[in-house]
Amino acid sequence: MLESTVAFIQQYGYLMIFVLMAVESSFIPFPSEVVMIPAGFMAARGELSSSVLAVLVAIAGSLAGAYVNYFLALWVGRPFLEKYGKYFFIQREPLDKACDVFNRYGAATTFVCRLVPVIRQLISLPAGISRMKLVPFTFFTALGAGIWSAILCAIGYALGKSAGDISYAELLEKGKAMAQHHLPSVILGAVVLVAAYVLVHKAVTKCCSR
Repeated sequence: MLESTVAFIQQYGYLMIFVLMAVESSFIPFPSEVVMIPAGFMAARGELSSSVLAVLVAIAGSLAGAYVNYFLALWVGRPFLEKYGKYFFIQREPLDKACDVFNRYGAATTFVCRLVPVIRQLISLPAGISRMKLVPFTFFTALGAGIWSAILCAIGYALGKSAGDISYAELLEKGKAMAQHHLPSVILGAVVLVAAYVLVHKAVTKCCSR
């Protein structure tokens, strides 16, 4: 899969990054690491013109895939997904977990959970089920997807600048290890941002209601 993905990105460039990140962000299981770490590596080696553009395209693709989940859930509802989700690669247990997290912590989880493996692809479903407003859904999804894509791209870029001759399999192995190592700090930072957002939002609402 890795070799094919790299070959597609080399041939079709940013269009393939968009397509693959849309797939990754939908209900189809596909790891973003396989896309964005090589993309950053290629940008460092001059095979892609810009790592920043790669991240922006990745955000657009992630939004496209997230919209598929969001509007699917909005249309069919949770009972349908629980009964027939297996035919769409949606397993009952991860779906229940995503719904529980969303119901417990609210809309901002669409941001934090974009950084969490497994739930990342599914958090758009409870957002659609609960009929979360599209504007905040888009904002939080783009923010979370952007941070995650930028981290992976930066890892690939750094390895592209520092590593000598390295296979894409070695690149992915090293890149995933680096991403996993820094993931707790990234999630903690995201939680802090959400907490700050909630506090500011409450303060502004309280002030305006006087």
